[in-house]
Amino acid sequence: MASTGQEREEEAAAKSVGGMAEAPDEREPGSVAGEQLQQQHVGCQVFSERLAQGKPQQAFLSSFFTNNQKCQLMLLKTLATNPYVKLLLDAMKHSGCAVNKDRHFSCEDCNGNVSGGFDASVSQIVLCQNNIRNQAHMNRVVTHELIHAFDHCRAHVNWFTNVRHLACSEVRAANLSGDCSLLNEIFRLHFGLKQHHQTCVRDRAIRSILAVRNISKEVAQKAVDEVFESCFNDHEPFGRIPHNKTYAKYAHRDFQNRDRYYSNI
Repeated sequence: MASTGQEREEEAAAKSVGGMAEAPDEREPGSVAGEQLQQQHVGCQVFSERLAQGKPQQAFLSSFFTNNQKCQLMLLKTLATNPYVKLLLDAMKHSGCAVNKDRHFSCEDCNGNVSGGFDASVSQIVLCQNNIRNQAHMNRVVTHELIHAFDHCRAHVNWFTNVRHLACSEVRAANLSGDCSLLNEIFRLHFGLKQHHQTCVRDRAIRSILAVRNISKEVAQKAVDEVFESCFNDHEPFGRIPHNKTYAKYAHRDFQNRDRYYSNI
């Protein structure tokens, strides 16, 4: 999302999250070019409609048009009504990364069962129109990806070269987006375990990493384990774990009040 002076949109280097701001890494000559090739490989592997430079192909098949229309309509409703999303949009704007629907969201066909993704190379959220099933699913996907976008805005994140950064953002997204709500877990027939929320967050973070990175499950698990405690307890910008829409509405109210308080100091 574009930061003040349009610097965010002009960044070509990929970023990721660590739950905290980090100084830019020292890099060897040629490492940036290698990272860009890795970005392109991941983007084309998961988002089949994306060209190497990160732009979607335009198809005019009737089935594509129907899916795209449905995706656009559900996205509009999510942006206008979902309390998780409304808080995240306010937080992005407050951080200097205001979100524009036409610039920062793209409905596209995707490979496999992926529902969406955050393309850090162009600061754009990809919504998988062929896999998003209904409005509730759209709400969760947009919330999940906006958490990645928020992390991208506030921190120097190496999405493509540091799996721990990716793991941290996936832990936060699973924890704060409602992915692991009690209702969703009951629908998945996953419930009744001690500390089940933490277990769900850990499992879904690992699955998300494996969906976009060609690494072993052991490597993904190790990365999640290393960052889990700090990233699980990082609740920004919600200030709490929003277990349902009511919690999210309260969190949004508190965020607005906090914003007004600091603006009056």
